[in-house]
Amino acid sequence: MKSTGYFLYLLLLGIWTGGIFMFTVVVTPVIFKAFERDLAGSIVGRLFPGYFFCILITVALAAAFLFFAWSVRTGAAFKVSVILVVIALAIALYVNFSLYPRMQSLRKEIPSFESTSSFHPFRLKFRKLHAESAVLNLILFADGVALVALAAFSRK
Repeated sequence: MKSTGYFLYLLLLGIWTGGIFMFTVVVTPVIFKAFERDLAGSIVGRLFPGYFFCILITVALAAAFLFFAWSVRTGAAFKVSVILVVIALAIALYVNFSLYPRMQSLRKEIPSFESTSSFHPFRLKFRKLHAESAVLNLILFADGVALVALAAFSRK
């Protein structure tokens, strides 16, 4: 069971980090280059609930399988991994159940990003929330990469 648990843990880390990488570096930029801003924002906005939920599920399952990944659960690498996965889980929960719903609500108040002034109060608030979301997304990615590195380099 230990090797199966370890495999599933690594697979989940791959889905987690690969999913963030693909969505952030490939999918979103392609959509924004292919469509005008409002339509691109609408398309990406429809993808976000599934994206955020997928990240939440993979982080939660990785947290569960983390305990199968290490045969010795007392080392520094294991303790750091637990801290990283708890941080990731907290971020994923916050994004899914607080940040993204606030962004969606605010987005509904902005009729068009193309015609509404970038200095409009709703646009300014949205920009702040979007920046927070982008930073948290990068933290989740870095967190997952760190977990992959810990799993790879501390395996006995």
